[in-house]
Amino acid sequence: MTKLRVAIIGCGAITYYRYAPEYASHPEVEIAAFCDVIGDRADGYVQQYGGRAFTDYRAMLEEIKPDLVTVCTPNVFHAEMTIAAANAGAHVLVEKPMATNAEEAEAMIAAARRNGVQLMVGQSQRLMPPHLKAKELLSSGRLGSVLTFRCSAGHKGPETWSVDGRDSWFFRKNEAAMGAAGDLGIHKADLIRWLLDDEVAEVSAYISNLDKAGSDVDDNLVASLRMNSGALGTLVASWTYYQGEDNTSIFWCEHGTLKIGFEPDFPVIVQLKDGTVEKYGVGGIATNDNQLRSGVVDSFVDGIRKGNAPFISGEEGLRSLKVILAAFVSALTGKAVTP
Repeated sequence: MTKLRVAIIGCGAITYYRYAPEYASHPEVEIAAFCDVIGDRADGYVQQYGGRAFTDYRAMLEEIKPDLVTVCTPNVFHAEMTIAAANAGAHVLVEKPMATNAEEAEAMIAAARRNGVQLMVGQSQRLMPPHLKAKELLSSGRLGSVLTFRCSAGHKGPETWSVDGRDSWFFRKNEAAMGAAGDLGIHKADLIRWLLDDEVAEVSAYISNLDKAGSDVDDNLVASLRMNSGALGTLVASWTYYQGEDNTSIFWCEHGTLKIGFEPDFPVIVQLKDGTVEKYGVGGIATNDNQLRSGVVDSFVDGIRKGNAPFISGEEGLRSLKVILAAFVSALTGKAVTP
């Protein structure tokens, strides 16, 4: 079987921890190129993983003609790079948030459809083993309908994650467009939608920069959500959890409670109304402090090989993005907003 040739655009932390090692270890993929505006970074990856180094992604697309492209650059470049890659005939895996506004996301989806290529969004939380188990449990009907929920995602901030530390693009609005809301909040918005198999009907939110001095993006989001089903819940995203990371969710249902991420050895716990407790040791949730194989690359490649629709399609990425965009409008207007 001929290997799929992948080009990775953007050589920051997500490439270091996820995309380079996961593509390099995939038996059906060959890394053909790394591209970064800082040439030394691309050169460093080429020395370790092979391929060719580029500073211009358009030249890379023309010369390499990759089968796959992964876009993990500052958010404002996601749309133009995804569209260019799709127009070059490549399947695209783009990091979240897929775009900075709905119009960009729609153009990305249209480009993929027009060129007959797949577009997948790196909403990796759907692929974490505890979340897959939680989806199975909720879908089984044993717990009944979800009534209320609380979901939280937080860490110390990009200065502890990005290769550029406190000088990272994450803190600049002209490159990131949004801060913790787009970095972490969108993960939870996507997870809630997927786990509940439901859409957000209304968002009320507060979004602020509370502690990241010198930055013009948000470092905290607190949102209340009402789902189409009537379920009510909260979504919290923070870059100021200085005492440690948090990636937890709890769902109160008709027949019991589902907890995710509270106990390391048993990341999924079910507590039924009759007092029964079930604990599932099903693997971990990848975090900045605990890097695990994400499953994103495996899912992307598998979908292309089998001709299946992407597990997290562009359309799904857009729906989750709209929840976060609605939160910004709500925070600005003080009103509840429909995504």
